[in-house]
Amino acid sequence: MSFLFSPLTIRNITLKNRIVMSPMCQYSAKDGFTNDWHLVHLGTRAIGGSGLIIMEATAVSPEGRISPADTGIWDNDHVPGLKRITSFIHSHGSVAGIQIAHAGRKASTAVPWEGGKQLDENNGGWQTVAPSALPFSPGEQIPAALDREGIDKVVFDFRNAARRALGAGFRVIEIHSAHGYLLHEFLSPLSNWRTDEYGGSFENRARLLKEVAGAVRTEWPAEYPLFVRISSTDWTEGGWTLQDSVRLAVMLRDLDVDLIDCSSGGNVPNAKIPVAPGYQVPFAEEIRKTGILTGTVGFITGSSQAESILSEGKADLVLLARELLRNPYFPLTAARELQSDTEWPVQYLRARQSK
Repeated sequence: MSFLFSPLTIRNITLKNRIVMSPMCQYSAKDGFTNDWHLVHLGTRAIGGSGLIIMEATAVSPEGRISPADTGIWDNDHVPGLKRITSFIHSHGSVAGIQIAHAGRKASTAVPWEGGKQLDENNGGWQTVAPSALPFSPGEQIPAALDREGIDKVVFDFRNAARRALGAGFRVIEIHSAHGYLLHEFLSPLSNWRTDEYGGSFENRARLLKEVAGAVRTEWPAEYPLFVRISSTDWTEGGWTLQDSVRLAVMLRDLDVDLIDCSSGGNVPNAKIPVAPGYQVPFAEEIRKTGILTGTVGFITGSSQAESILSEGKADLVLLARELLRNPYFPLTAARELQSDTEWPVQYLRARQSK
């Protein structure tokens, strides 16, 4: 059996392979509610054989949405629709995960195919919040700097989101602290100019993420995995660095976080990112040396590429995004290419042989 198709057990949850569907926003919800699009989109990848399917960034509060069309988990009424999805995923042998998120100053935008520009309050938008009153891009609305009451609400919202995620049947939860969204904004000195206990030193800038992780873990069962996605570097002078990420990983490991999902960038609009196949793999490899599990993501498109990452000990999981949009059945074709056995849906067995 190849490394890619070897199982991985984290706490009491066993993934049948190391292929993970990375959380990807669909911008197809209304008032946070999922619908048939989400069921078919995520369910198809379960039929296709991915070991873990992580639902898109799902907002812990209405103001935490990237766009008005984001999925949400701020209301108990969101749970039945989510449970419909998790039940289908689990019935096909995959594990359902969810990424819970707050967009911070990058909230209140139009959906990408309508330009993705920030919306003002007269056009369906809302007041954004951030660690400091610094807009993401020049000309955008100035976010409101969170006061202590606002920070406490963020922690409370993440905690309640975890409780609802459990009720919806998810077995893996991921805290979104990457790509310039709220928790990443607190981590980075480029976006956090605070002078109180949530700004300044590394420890202070990491305080909110630590509080959120602790609050989520109080609701999330000890037998279920907790992931955190981070931007391993801002790719910008004076910003968050890989060395900071290594230090953060140790702190999170001690808070019962099981895996760091290693992405990068997104916190400033002018970062020069050297995008190339597997360009973020070195981050996962370095962070993994702390003893925490890591996942790597970013332009991983082939079975041999994914197999090499794992066989060389550079990560524990491989997260695919665009490739799984192009080919929901990537795991089935990858197993054939790697001459590894994997289970096919009985309805598709006639296609298992090449002839």
